[in-house]
Amino acid sequence: MDKRVRFDFEVYFTNGGNLKGEDFRLDIMGDNITDQELADYIIEDLRLLMAGKVNILNKQIFSEPHKRKSAKEHSPTERLIELSHTIEEGLITYKGLPAPHICDYLSRRDSQKFYDKGTEFQIGNIEMVTNTGTYIDCPFHRFENGKDTAEIELEKFAELDAVVFRIPYSETLEITDEHFRNREIRNKAILIHTGWDRHWNTETYYENHPYLTESAAEYLKDCQVKLVGIDSHNIDDTAGKSRPVHTILLHAEILIVEHLCNLDKLPDEDITFTATPPKFKGVGTFPVRAFASVKQTLQK
Repeated sequence: MDKRVRFDFEVYFTNGGNLKGEDFRLDIMGDNITDQELADYIIEDLRLLMAGKVNILNKQIFSEPHKRKSAKEHSPTERLIELSHTIEEGLITYKGLPAPHICDYLSRRDSQKFYDKGTEFQIGNIEMVTNTGTYIDCPFHRFENGKDTAEIELEKFAELDAVVFRIPYSETLEITDEHFRNREIRNKAILIHTGWDRHWNTETYYENHPYLTESAAEYLKDCQVKLVGIDSHNIDDTAGKSRPVHTILLHAEILIVEHLCNLDKLPDEDITFTATPPKFKGVGTFPVRAFASVKQTLQK
């Protein structure tokens, strides 16, 4: 059964005055909607300017057929989907590389001597290799004269039009150029959902993982994709010592994101992808907070 929401609202304006509404009703996607999402919808839908505090009151979710069926009448919003693993003390991302050490540089208790009573802060200290958690590879990771994280333009990290390819590891570990044919991929971020992330932080994760072939990398390069991400241990086959996929893609300044997760929560298309690292000079790999923006609609 479709879900709708009934609520009252109050909008207060930064330049004075307010607007109130009672028994307002909207079609919603899914079973719930937050007060913040409702507030954003009201402001956008009514084209309100100088909006400040918004109160959502007497909210009730109920089952009722949606009133509008045409997609043209929908008001789009965005839902953010987390695609990064959590980095924590002792996490092994790549066997042979050390786990991160996360601790206090300044503890809350120690900070109390610097501030008034009741005021305290924590300053953390992290020691880790850059290949930790979900991370992005820039050309400098593979090539001495390649661009590092400080030299790559923001446009190559953020809000990339993306498409998802479903290539289950239970069907194949070897991902070839044939898997990417018959789809619109030029100038897009390619996200490869194999399902391997279910083995994250287990011994299984490190061995016999899904990977791209050299032919797949060449095909993606020829199609001028912007980024390639995978929910696997490595985009290359780690059984040998060569890394043709890293070599081909990074030489073409096509960024790589490894150790993604939650790709099963994304639609195949109509999404954007962001994976932005800090702006470090002399660093070619660094953890990212990777996420996707998914278009969804509210119906009035």
